[in-house]
Amino acid sequence: MTTLRPWAAMALALLALSACGKKSEPAKAPAETAPMAVTVVPARVQEIPREIRVSGPVAAREEMQLGVELSGQRVTGLYVDVGDFVRRGQVLLELDARSLQSELQQAEASYREAQAGASLAQANLRRAEPLLREKYISAGQVDELRAARDQANARAATARAALDAARLRRSYAELRAPDDGVVSKRAVQPGQIVAAGTELIGLIRDGRLEWRAELADTELAAVNVGDPVVVRAPDGHDVEGEVRAVPPGVDAATRTGTIYADLPEPDGLRTGAYLPGRILVGNAKALVIPATAIVQRDGNPYVFTVGADGAAKRVRVRTGTTANGMVEILDGLAAGAQVVERGAGFLGDGDRVRVVAADAAGAPSAAGSTPVASGADADADAGTAP
Repeated sequence: MTTLRPWAAMALALLALSACGKKSEPAKAPAETAPMAVTVVPARVQEIPREIRVSGPVAAREEMQLGVELSGQRVTGLYVDVGDFVRRGQVLLELDARSLQSELQQAEASYREAQAGASLAQANLRRAEPLLREKYISAGQVDELRAARDQANARAATARAALDAARLRRSYAELRAPDDGVVSKRAVQPGQIVAAGTELIGLIRDGRLEWRAELADTELAAVNVGDPVVVRAPDGHDVEGEVRAVPPGVDAATRTGTIYADLPEPDGLRTGAYLPGRILVGNAKALVIPATAIVQRDGNPYVFTVGADGAAKRVRVRTGTTANGMVEILDGLAAGAQVVERGAGFLGDGDRVRVVAADAAGAPSAAGSTPVASGADADADAGTAP
């Protein structure tokens, strides 16, 4: 028994080492993540409507600054306020006209007196002409009568001119609307003493407004008179108009020019508002891809292309016009380039992908392949094994 004990201890030690060796065998490596199924579309050239997006102020197409031609007169009547629509010839305000009315009455009296003198001189000459034929008076006396008649007529004409001037001055006491329009400004109060040439009332002729947009010289070259314009109102509705004037040149310092768009029906727009708008400059051929292929990252637009190794590559692009679900690509892609359409929003640069047909993208294959990531299921689908 004493002789067997060392051998038994050695056997037990060997069994323990064998058990430990089995436990330390390395674990199998986990399966690699399955590539995401995506669809691709080619970048192609096609004709799309072109538009220029820009913001600009709304202003009166023609604003008249109205004032009086008399100084030192007091306003005795003010009949309009801002926002009122007035008709041509309507009295907007009146000045104290008592002194002007007195001058007018004096001029009228002087004119009647001059007319009476002219009538008397004409009657004297008419009576004298038969007497000259009968030799009762001399020719010199008749000549004096003719001269007196001419002088009387001249005095009457002078009095008539003075009367017209007095009537004109009297009319200056009333400020009338030169045309139909909307009152945009009122810088006068009843009882105020006004000065000649000072703007008292602003009037937007016919209530017509226009939208003005400042464009770069490259954009200005694409705009023509008559091009449609759509301005977005503050409440969200669109106001339509058209370009009525395009400058023949641009500012030498800023290299920009201002276009003027007529808004026949402003529909609640107000002067001074700074609003976004679109200038529709016609159709043109452009390189386009579906809008769903554009991914915004860090404030910049990107697309994903698929390389020969099956890896997604992120490419930064410069976009232009968006129309009918298509986006114009100005830089970053060539015609025919294959870009990821469905599933692009869930990709990262270098991710492994598997291209599937668009018509089969919504259903798994017979082998249990993963459908294209879409909506809320994208996160779950991205990690599913094929």
